[in-house]
Amino acid sequence: MIFPAKRNDFPLKKSPLIAFTILLAAVSILPGCKDTNLSSDAPLEGAVPAVIASSTSPVSFWVATDTHYLNKSLQDGGPAFQSYVNSGDGKMLPYSDELMEALVHDAELKKPQFLILSGDLTNNGEADSHKELAAKLKRIEKQGTSVYVIPGNHDLFNPWARSFKGDKQIVTDHITSKDFTELYADYGYNEAISKDTNSLSYLVEASPGLWLLMIDSSQYVNNEKYGFPQTDGRILPATLSWIKDCVKLASEQHASIVTVMHHNLLSHTSMSVSGFKLNNSQETMAALRQDGLNLVLSGHIHMQDIRRDPAAGQTAADSNVLPVYDIATSAFAVNPHQYGEMTFDPQSRKVTYHTASVGVEQWAADNEITDPNLLHFKAYAEQSFSESSYNKAMKNLKDSSFSEADKQSMARMMSELNVKYFAGTAGTDAEAIQAMPGYQLWMNQKEGFMSGYISSMLKPKEQSNIALEVTLTTQ
Repeated sequence: MIFPAKRNDFPLKKSPLIAFTILLAAVSILPGCKDTNLSSDAPLEGAVPAVIASSTSPVSFWVATDTHYLNKSLQDGGPAFQSYVNSGDGKMLPYSDELMEALVHDAELKKPQFLILSGDLTNNGEADSHKELAAKLKRIEKQGTSVYVIPGNHDLFNPWARSFKGDKQIVTDHITSKDFTELYADYGYNEAISKDTNSLSYLVEASPGLWLLMIDSSQYVNNEKYGFPQTDGRILPATLSWIKDCVKLASEQHASIVTVMHHNLLSHTSMSVSGFKLNNSQETMAALRQDGLNLVLSGHIHMQDIRRDPAAGQTAADSNVLPVYDIATSAFAVNPHQYGEMTFDPQSRKVTYHTASVGVEQWAADNEITDPNLLHFKAYAEQSFSESSYNKAMKNLKDSSFSEADKQSMARMMSELNVKYFAGTAGTDAEAIQAMPGYQLWMNQKEGFMSGYISSMLKPKEQSNIALEVTLTTQ
């Protein structure tokens, strides 16, 4: 989520979100339209007829987010690219193409019925990245897995689209919203039951009895005027009204809905930051709850986290309040390079979710790849992420009064915590991390930012961050 202002002619203005992300990066912590005015006796144009589920067997599907795909042709591995990667937020851009190839391979082996990609499909909206990614998605569909996509804040009208050659970053073509719907026409838009006239949101029947409400929460129309991509998100009032029409149709069809958006519905960190959660999250929550929509799949924040409103173990003032879950799946481009494996049981309406790491090693072995980093990718990726975290923590501590030994101890602790935090297991492993010598050294900085942030990272939760079972409402 960071674009280093190096070797380009575009001075960067920092939003609060970008400023916060840069602060965290210093210590490597983060990370064809239909009419919407509908009546009950005038169903959505193009709506599917009422059907009875053809199968009572559970449906398998996946969700991945923040793939940040960068076409290999846009980088030569030279100094400009290496500098960009090293100053970034942990994305495995040197192996971006291989990661996506491994996802294609995973889908071929496991054959989920459909795959959801919830935004930030590309690194910075490069046209060539979008085109190559769309080609890979075509291969996934040919294998029998349907694909449904929505854009994220990196994907459209992005003036930061760059290629890397030698010691230079070079401005490259980006795409428009019209380009997006044309490039990804076969990955949701052509199959849509309804499309919102005010955004790139759409409604699609993913399987009998299960519909996806794919919400475009990003703001991008002013990116070119601003000179940088707007990172915060919202759902327009007109789109919220359109959602009600979609829910009404689902009710007529006795279907359940899973809502998908790039930005978070709920806060996934106790720190007071903006830009990750929807700007109008309270209004959206009220609308979703009123419509009986109780499961949201999101991304954007790059770390693995599951939240519920009201929180697990918390007693709502009104016992009839519908609990709503927001699953923020960690960035596919960042260690541990995982996605969510999910099932839907059409009889019970139960949805299950658990994380799974992409099988880079299996893909490499099956394709006789000789690169040792790919053959042992899990260890390589974790070590790379850990070393980056360690080095940035040491840089952050450079001017502190701690001894060199203490700095190293603190950096090791931060490195270990960072790996667990992004994977969604920091709370589970809190005791072991708190036993590390560096932990107490950080905690001794009572007035420092880091002590509070580390405590928030280790805060225990009743709800698992990596697995969930929830029963969807029947509309």
